[in-house]
Amino acid sequence: MAGAKAHKDENTVGGAATEKAGTGIAINSVETAAYRIPTDFPESDGTLEWDSTTIVVVEAQAAGHKGVGYTYAAAAVAKLIESTLAPVVIGRDGLMVSACWLAMHRAVRNLGHDGLTQMAIAAVDTALWDLKAHLLGLPMVTLLGQWHESVPVYGSGGFTSYPVDRLQRQLAGWVEQGIPRVKMKVGRDPGQDLSRVRAAREAVGEETQLFVDANGAYETKQALNQAEKFADLDVVWYEEPVSSDDLDGLRFLRWNCPPPIEVTAGEYGFGLDYFMTMLQAQAVDVIQPDITRCGGITGFLDVASLCRAYHVPLSAHTAPQVDIHVCACVLPLRHIEYFHDHVRVEQLLFDGALIPKDGSARPDKSRPGLGLELKRSDGHRWLVAASRGWDDQPEGVRP
Repeated sequence: MAGAKAHKDENTVGGAATEKAGTGIAINSVETAAYRIPTDFPESDGTLEWDSTTIVVVEAQAAGHKGVGYTYAAAAVAKLIESTLAPVVIGRDGLMVSACWLAMHRAVRNLGHDGLTQMAIAAVDTALWDLKAHLLGLPMVTLLGQWHESVPVYGSGGFTSYPVDRLQRQLAGWVEQGIPRVKMKVGRDPGQDLSRVRAAREAVGEETQLFVDANGAYETKQALNQAEKFADLDVVWYEEPVSSDDLDGLRFLRWNCPPPIEVTAGEYGFGLDYFMTMLQAQAVDVIQPDITRCGGITGFLDVASLCRAYHVPLSAHTAPQVDIHVCACVLPLRHIEYFHDHVRVEQLLFDGALIPKDGSARPDKSRPGLGLELKRSDGHRWLVAASRGWDDQPEGVRP
């Protein structure tokens, strides 16, 4: 809550009593804003339709430095951050991000630890990691400890609302940019899926890896029947063929889909227990945490450690500008999702948004933190909610 005063109290973290701002680098503000940006064409997948994307942005400040984080969620998340999370973070040590993460989790005990609360925590946590990197003068990838020089990406979009010609142009465009793997949506009209996948294969050629995502639209036997048809078109990735809550169905499909099709899910995981349950069930070949849902960078790194222990690769779901740095620092990495909606939103709102080259993205080490700076003036037209400290609010936006 911008304008709230930093206050002193004692917190027990790991059994040791520590005062807020133990190093003297106190977080002095946490501000939020929500932007609703229309899509460039009506979009849908197997189970949902939408015509805009809402992003909630957080800026955290300490010692004259600023960190930025965000989540893709309802605008109500901005108010949740301002009223519930910011008060427990302001005044704390800007270098003790894990302690802030724990404090936020304790603050939402009675609200629950899934859904919007975890998305709110994700946005603040990412902003705090970015702030820490700025305070130390380090790029995020260096702060976290780099494993990979670059991270593979796959082009993602191919919405079921697209006419076939638009679908083909989008997928072929990514291939022309050097991205050798692309994903399309299926499941809206199962009777049309095969012809659309065939059109996609024609557009991208034989050498490109082709992924499909049903967003949980199929029933189990229907999903298996579709998989056998998709296999003839060399589909290698089958995302959420059934609901991600149906672990038995996912496991059945994992063992019965024709190779080399891999069954994947995990984007709706909010807490570590969710991912543990999915991994213990042996339900997926690749797991897909979303850094804007699973508790931010802190939560994502926990999931990556879990994947490493279970020998299951990880593919990051959406939010590519954060994923590029963080995924360069996790070992069980397959790739990250270069999702059309989020690529567009992040390029519109942030200076420093990176563009892949030859199918991979390389973290920018010339700038501290994530290397992103919010373009506030550019974003004014889409601003729908903001905290009281947000500068230059346009008419009609209320704190």
